[in-house]
Amino acid sequence: MNIPQRTLARIESKTHLGPDAQVDDRYLVMSPARPELTDPFLVLSEDWFSSPGFEWHPHRGVETVTLVVDGVLEHGDSAGNSGALTTGDVQWMTAGHGIIHRELAFRDERAHTLQLWVNLPADRKLTGPRYQDLLAGQRPVVEQDGTRIDVISGRVGELSGPAVNEWPISGAILTLEPGHRLDHLLPGRDRAFLYVLAGLASIAGHAVEPVRSPGPTPHHRHPSPRSPWRREETHPSSSWPTAENRSGSPSPSAARS
Repeated sequence: MNIPQRTLARIESKTHLGPDAQVDDRYLVMSPARPELTDPFLVLSEDWFSSPGFEWHPHRGVETVTLVVDGVLEHGDSAGNSGALTTGDVQWMTAGHGIIHRELAFRDERAHTLQLWVNLPADRKLTGPRYQDLLAGQRPVVEQDGTRIDVISGRVGELSGPAVNEWPISGAILTLEPGHRLDHLLPGRDRAFLYVLAGLASIAGHAVEPVRSPGPTPHHRHPSPRSPWRREETHPSSSWPTAENRSGSPSPSAARS
């Protein structure tokens, strides 16, 4: 079967924001400066924090998707939900009509997280709040020929990720061993981006070498959809693969370590 290949719209470096009252260090990977290029994705932030972390604060009309890269993340909310997530776990929070929550490093030890903000469709902004803790050990995984696909949301072959979506989002953590290649299929209408968490990769024929910095130094990139995305579409689907080590790519395109 001849599958059309994606092209890369752009390759960007993250912005170092440094420490502030909440975090020990922060990088802004995706900003809301040009939502017409990234919507429904609003913000992607990479944070290292110990104390105080993110004390009680509100969210409304969005979803926050948090991957614990390292450490232990404690969380709680105004609806009485609470818990702790460890390395590889994902928390998918739908704020809907409004929720107050907090995210802290366990016992004030350092946590390293990636948090993606997803804009809810207009007709779902006032939906009820919801928490989903998507634990690493309970998610489906596809492993073959030096590659690994950890499925968080959407489908990979016959497997479906555990996330319940307001948007039809595909999300996965892709890992490639050195010298291996991965073709990761996504629906053609998806607006997609890839965030390289570690290692060197060739994405759709473009070599990507992370910029050296005090912390991990990923990039994100935005492969072009097969057709222009229009704001007036009811539910355009979206994808956010995250790659680690020698990393994979949104596709239909190829990644090589």
